[in-house]
Amino acid sequence: METEYGIIVRGGGEPNPIAASSALINAYVASLARRIEWDFQDESPARDARGFVREVQMAPEIETHLVNAVLTNGARYYVDHAHPEYSGPECSNAREAVLYDKAGEAVLARSVEAAARLLGPGQQISVYKNNSDGKGNSYGAHENYLMDRAVPFSRVVQHAIPHFVTRQIYTGAGKVGAEAAGAEGVEFQLTQRADFFEEEVGLETTLKRPIVNTRDEPHCDAQKYRRLHVILGDANLSETANFLKVGTTALVLAMIEDDWFAVHGRDYSLAHPVAAMRQVSYDLSLRRPLAMADGRQMTALAVQWEHLELATKYADDIGLGPVGGDEVGRDVLRCWEEVLSGLESDPASMATKLDWVAKHRMVTGYRERHGLGWRDPRLFAMDLQYHDVRPERSLYTRAGMERLLSDEEVQRAVTEPPTTTRAYFRGRCLQRWPQAIAAANWDSLVFDLGGDPLRRVPMMEPLRGTAAHVDELLARCSTPAQLLEMLGS
Repeated sequence: METEYGIIVRGGGEPNPIAASSALINAYVASLARRIEWDFQDESPARDARGFVREVQMAPEIETHLVNAVLTNGARYYVDHAHPEYSGPECSNAREAVLYDKAGEAVLARSVEAAARLLGPGQQISVYKNNSDGKGNSYGAHENYLMDRAVPFSRVVQHAIPHFVTRQIYTGAGKVGAEAAGAEGVEFQLTQRADFFEEEVGLETTLKRPIVNTRDEPHCDAQKYRRLHVILGDANLSETANFLKVGTTALVLAMIEDDWFAVHGRDYSLAHPVAAMRQVSYDLSLRRPLAMADGRQMTALAVQWEHLELATKYADDIGLGPVGGDEVGRDVLRCWEEVLSGLESDPASMATKLDWVAKHRMVTGYRERHGLGWRDPRLFAMDLQYHDVRPERSLYTRAGMERLLSDEEVQRAVTEPPTTTRAYFRGRCLQRWPQAIAAANWDSLVFDLGGDPLRRVPMMEPLRGTAAHVDELLARCSTPAQLLEMLGS
C-alpha cells in the first residue's frame, strides 16, 4: 500500500510543497544510521498490461533528484511530485498490510515533529492522510496485489470493476461537498476519489484516471506474476475500512484467478462504470440501484452481498491461502458480513468502524449545533482536520474508532520489517549493514564493499527472503562480505 500525503506549509513566504516534502523526509531520515537511496534501474512505469510501452523516457512521477529513501522496515519514503509518499513493504495478508500502512502514519507524524525543530519562526508544516486539497487536485492511496501472469487481463477488468465501484460503501473516507462538474448540490459523499475518475481502463494515474490501471510493472519475476496497481481507493484511517479494502479485494482477485465467477455463472458488469463510481459515492442512503450491463438493477450493497456469498463458497471449496491463510481470511469474511449487515440496517451504526460514517456523524452534529449550511468553511476545515497525522490534532482520534492493532505493534512496525516476505531480508540487511548498501529497490539490493565492484543481489520472488528462509543464513554472517559469499555459493 502506498500513500501520497497532503502537505500544507504555513508562514515563511510563498509555500513550496516540493521543498517542504523534501525537508519533511530529510528531517526524519537524518535520524537513521545512513540514508539508503532508491535504485531506479528496474523502474518501468510506462509498460502497459495491454501489451505496449508508452513512448516516454521516464514516468513523470519519478524525479531522481528528490529525496528517496529506503527504511529498515522495508518501506520506501520519498517525494512524489509535491507530496511526501510512504510505500509500505510487501505484506502477505490483509492485517499485515494494514499494520504497515498504519506504521506509515506514525512515520509521517514523527517526520512532522522532526521537521518542526528545523523550521524558522512562524513556520509550520501540516500533513494529512487524505486525497483531495479541495481545489480540484487529488492524490492517491494505491494498493498493489500480486497476481498470476497467466490470468487474462480482460478477465481481471471484467470482474474487478464491479467490486471496485461498489466497495466504496465501506472504503470511503468521506468528503464534504464534491469537485466534479455537475455535482454542486452534493452536500456530503462517501469517498474522496470518485470525483476524479474518467475512464474504465488506462495507464494514467494523474489525468483521465481509470478504474482499472494498466501499469505493468511487477517488481518481481514478470514471467510468473503481474502486479495489479489499484489507484481508486481512499486513504483510510479506519483500521476496519483498510482491512476490508485490502482483504475483500484480495479475495475477489483470488476468485478471478480461479475463474470462480464463470464457474458459478456470475457477471456483475455495470452498464456505466464511471458514472456508477459517483452515483455510489453520492448516495448516503445506499439504496439507489445501479444499471447493470445485462439490464438488471442492483444496489451497491446487493452487489457486495453477492460477492461475499461467492467468497464464502470459495473459502469453503478452495481455501484462503491466496489471502494469507485461514485465520486472516476468516476474519475478512466475518468483518465483511458484519459491516454489510450494519450498513443495510442502519449506516449510522458503523460510526466506530468506517471513516465516512464517523466523519459524517461529526460534521453533521457540528453543523446542526451551530446552524451551519453545508458550504460553511468550518465544515471543510473539519473534513481536513479529520486526517491530520498528528494524533493530538486529528479528529479521527476523537471519533472512538475500533482498533484491530495495538499501539505497540504499530510502533514496532515503524522500524521492523514483516517476517513473511522478501521485505524481511531487505530490512534486516539495512539494519545490520547500512554502510555497505549503496542502494535498494523492491526486487534487489546493491552492496558496495569498498574496493570491489558493486554487487547486486536480486530478489525476484516476493515470498522468498522471509525470516524462515534467511534467519539462519543471516545468523552465520558477521559481515556483508560473508553474506555475499554464502549467497554466491
